[in-house]
Amino acid sequence: MLLTVGLLLVGLALLVFGADWFVKGAAGIADTFGVPPLVIGLTVVAYGTSMPELVVSAVASLDGSGSIALGNVVGSNIANIGLILGVTALVAPPEVSGSLIKREVPMLLISSLAVPLALLDGVISRVDSVVLLVAAVGFTVATVRFARAEPAGDILIAETIEEVTEHRSTLSTPKLLGLSVLGLAMLLLGGRWFVSGAVNVAVAFGVSERVIGLTVVAIGTSLPELAASVVAALRGHSAMAVGNVIGSNIFNVLLVLGAASALAPVAGDLMALWPEVALMLAFTVLAALVLRTQRVISRFEGAILMGGYVAAVLWMAQAGG
Repeated sequence: MLLTVGLLLVGLALLVFGADWFVKGAAGIADTFGVPPLVIGLTVVAYGTSMPELVVSAVASLDGSGSIALGNVVGSNIANIGLILGVTALVAPPEVSGSLIKREVPMLLISSLAVPLALLDGVISRVDSVVLLVAAVGFTVATVRFARAEPAGDILIAETIEEVTEHRSTLSTPKLLGLSVLGLAMLLLGGRWFVSGAVNVAVAFGVSERVIGLTVVAIGTSLPELAASVVAALRGHSAMAVGNVIGSNIFNVLLVLGAASALAPVAGDLMALWPEVALMLAFTVLAALVLRTQRVISRFEGAILMGGYVAAVLWMAQAGG
């Protein structure tokens, strides 16, 4: 058991630091080639925050543990809204961006509904994966185009540009490339160890892989988003922290689930998974209601989100016991 826990923790550490180094290296290379900060923030950084979920779900899918891959996506989306958005609001109540309401909240609802729709036949097939991945690319292109056309003064766009500009790297291109490669290697190794540790924990405690994916794996892969969101909130960039959460949920379905099912079809009994999927949809609708107008998310609303998440985790853990 000690070895299993150690494998889980070391894998998690590699995922967290690997994701950070990969994003820093990739963002630095993009900046070196003259890519605008807004585009870097909406593409490289946005995709980078979902790298732990992507790697873990891909490894789980290839290992035949599709329930962990699916549970990771569903559980991470619940954690992003309940845990991360809740903590962000408690740390520094964020102002909601008008562009986020117009552009990303509708896509958040659509992408969440894609999960039960894809599982209607009991499997997320490679045909489904193509649809999801094409949607991910289309959403990214549309986001960049709409953001560039957005009138000056939108808080989310301003904070994204400021954050990327402030963190411009002074490293040379070869060093940035090396940082990216090292970060990617750490992600791959960390993903392998983290999934192995999670499977062993499930076996040791007699808990289903689905529940481990919904709780332990989902919380673990959400830690980079949690750290980034708290740091952004403390730096006064809380609107960007909200944008990261919503964008991550969209990419978790379109990109992460799309890539995992492209590697190996992900089986899932919708009737058996319906309580967790319904919980994800409920948190998604709650987030849409909280973000319904351009205003500040209060600490009271943050406390509701946090309380709801704690209750959800306890329920999922008990259901798997």
